[in-house]
Amino acid sequence: MIEKVFRDPIHHDIKVEHPIILELINAKEFQRLRRIKQLGTTSLTFHTAEHSRFGHSLGVYEITRRICNYFKRNYDVAEFGEDGWDDSERLIALCAALLHDVGHGPYSHTFESIFKTNHEQLTVDIITSNDTEINKILRQVSDDFPEKVASVIAKTYPNKQVVQLISSQIDADRMDYLLRDAYFTGTEYGTFDLTRILRVIRPHKSGIVFKVSGMHAVEDYIVSRYQMYMQIYFHPVSRGMEMVLDRLLQRAQDLYQDNKHYFVKASPLLVPFLSHEFNLEDYLALDDGVLTTAFHLWSQSDDAILNDLSKRFLNRVPFKSATFSKETFILLPELQELVKKVGFDERYYTAINSSFDLPYDFYKPEKSQNKTQIELIYPDGELIELASASELVRAIAGESKGDQRFYFPNEMLASNSLDNYTLFEDSINLFSNSIKNGEIIKKDV
Repeated sequence: MIEKVFRDPIHHDIKVEHPIILELINAKEFQRLRRIKQLGTTSLTFHTAEHSRFGHSLGVYEITRRICNYFKRNYDVAEFGEDGWDDSERLIALCAALLHDVGHGPYSHTFESIFKTNHEQLTVDIITSNDTEINKILRQVSDDFPEKVASVIAKTYPNKQVVQLISSQIDADRMDYLLRDAYFTGTEYGTFDLTRILRVIRPHKSGIVFKVSGMHAVEDYIVSRYQMYMQIYFHPVSRGMEMVLDRLLQRAQDLYQDNKHYFVKASPLLVPFLSHEFNLEDYLALDDGVLTTAFHLWSQSDDAILNDLSKRFLNRVPFKSATFSKETFILLPELQELVKKVGFDERYYTAINSSFDLPYDFYKPEKSQNKTQIELIYPDGELIELASASELVRAIAGESKGDQRFYFPNEMLASNSLDNYTLFEDSINLFSNSIKNGEIIKKDV
């Protein structure tokens, strides 16, 4: 086919050289990703973060394509044997890269927690179902090609090089979303030298490794990832909106059994999920617009909680938050009781959110689940694990970074309380005095 090009702010040109890839991009299941934001509620904190999972998926494809080209030019299996790259794996790697996020839904992680969906399993289902356009396109290669692509997503494909290109501690997926999310949030935290990393990456019989001469570029990537999680992905305001969304969907879930007719009329596309009887077709009908439309209709509901939470989400009124420690955790029931006294149902107007991430994890043979460690390779072929070679990475490796927060309505802070809450002034003041500098504190006896 004649090469097709997608213009992109991160990679400039995304080149499509194979007709199967172009057909997959045009498949309706993939086009749905245009209607799903990459960062969900984060766009309510960083106003330009409106980019979609469609753009990210193309970016992951493009990084994988460039790596395959580099491997073919420099590490062909004919010369390097088991430490080389077999270019017959190119198409399966490119398809897996492109489709790795096709199972994501709107506000994916919050939606998953309420309705018990799993985007990774749904990705596999979309690829392997005989009813999807994606499956029909993949079967043009061979009858078992969809299962091969799905096995890369599921990390069971026998070629570790292909799996680790898509899923490891430094892979095409993470490299694209860090750069893309940094660009669209208007921050610099996620920037690193992608060009250098793509010059020092190489195939190995154990998977993917990096030349030791490129260690500093890999260090830069690890630090960038750490900064993005701490400053962007774990931002307390984004999480505050996520907690509003969580409680909103939970309220709809709780109301459904006694109000089925209302939800059938106001949000029919969500009924299969409220009833926990959804199929793949139901899931593929969802996008951000479906949920936003439901929230607009729910904001006119006679149910005061559903009505209010919908308005809070639509009008960007996040829950406020305060961090807590092991010592102050025991104070949370008391704070929830104060929220209740002011007139809020504590089941829907308070929440606990814990956000932790491992910037880099050591390989621990005794653990049942491990992240694939990053290996550096010396010119003589000897391997060394990244944290063993880098003091910088060792300093942030092996320990979770993040915080635990208690979320509550902003009206509970005296400085935000409106005149119509003066009746509850004592409770609000008692609540406010339990928080200092954004942290729950023990009060003096």
